[in-house]
Amino acid sequence: MAYERRERADLGTLPGPATTATTTHDVGLLVLRLTVGLAMAGHGTQKLFGWWGGPGLTATGKGFTMSGYPAGDAMAVIAGLSETLGGLGLALGLLTPLAGAVLIGTFVNILAVRGVNSFFAPRGVELELALLAGIVAITLTGPGRFSVDRFLPVLNESRPRYSLLALLLGLVVGFVVLLVRD
Repeated sequence: MAYERRERADLGTLPGPATTATTTHDVGLLVLRLTVGLAMAGHGTQKLFGWWGGPGLTATGKGFTMSGYPAGDAMAVIAGLSETLGGLGLALGLLTPLAGAVLIGTFVNILAVRGVNSFFAPRGVELELALLAGIVAITLTGPGRFSVDRFLPVLNESRPRYSLLALLLGLVVGFVVLLVRD
């Protein structure tokens, strides 16, 4: 088997068969994006529409009010749209840094409201931290070849800068939203 080295701006130099290493990397990112993105989009539609046994807007709004957010119904819409659109953006690999920022800001609030009482269930945050780690990983590495972003040259040329800005934006906006809580 002939081995060659292939330079890629986003991965550095990869040893081994270039097509295999590149393809498995991109398929791995696709699987991660689809799993995390669709899970988040599904969770958002539970808030917005009550699909799949979700609470819907009214109950979600009451939950936000009980958690100390003003205008609970408006916060329910914002959270539902953030999770749905951010999740779909992640799944499609569409404006991935922005989708990551939206979801990171959402998780800042989720973790702050839930608190870190325990790592494991029933009151643990292990699932939230696993999803957040997946979101951060995708935001930093980029969506891979099998994505809509591949056709957006500006994102490909400045990936590291946009990735870091997205992380910072998500954290800042997430903490700003926390400041409006009672």
